Amino acid sequence: MEAATFAGVLGAIFGSFLNVVVHRLPRHESLIHPASHCPGCGSPVKPYDNIPILSWLALRGHCRSCGEPISPRYPLVEAATAALCVGAVLANGSAVGIALGILTVLLVVPSALIDLEHRVIPNRITAPAAVLALVLGLALDPSGEPGRLLAGAAAGGFLLVAALAYPAGMGMGDVKLAAVLGLCLGAAVGPAILIALVSGVLLGALIIARKGAAAGRKTAIPFGPFLAVGALAAVFAGQQIVDLYINHVVH
Repeated sequence: MEAATFAGVLGAIFGSFLNVVVHRLPRHESLIHPASHCPGCGSPVKPYDNIPILSWLALRGHCRSCGEPISPRYPLVEAATAALCVGAVLANGSAVGIALGILTVLLVVPSALIDLEHRVIPNRITAPAAVLALVLGLALDPSGEPGRLLAGAAAGGFLLVAALAYPAGMGMGDVKLAAVLGLCLGAAVGPAILIALVSGVLLGALIIARKGAAAGRKTAIPFGPFLAVGALAAVFAGQQIVDLYINHVVH
């Protein structure tokens, strides 16, 4: 329980930083300067008003200086990141599983939110995550790194074929994200991509059913959020799905 509690606190803190990433990175702004400030009046946020989740509740969702509303997205991202990090600890029994599971959470949360709003998955998220995945994998489980590298190449290659075949429906950001997920999840990236594809197809079918075939096919749907859903499912149950497939289908 101590590890889960620590992961929750750390996740909330990281969630606060991810809010900065989601807001500033697509706008090509520095993640460090200036310090956190109210977008309405520009007043710097005091340290005691920058405590994840609690400060937003204490301020009732408004800036202390000017009363400008603060989007509920901020505490929701912080709370969700904290909960997902706790889940990653509870669902994995090994150090490498926990570390790469938490890294997956910190990778897909901003990627999904930015892709939803801006239709892009920045290299400044996927590139550092790839390096960190390699470092953590080699440090904590060097014998498993070849398998994770193969999973990354397979996942990225699979979506690369899709992107080349249908550029309007799949971007290179999705390809890179899938490759990094392979480095984090290993063989469990297979179920992650399958869940992403099925989720995407189901939502597409619902949109077509609601708007009609012509209008539905013209509706742009970013794939990053579906990859995020699949990746999170894999963090919590990916290896079990792989084991189930091997034991009941392959055998």
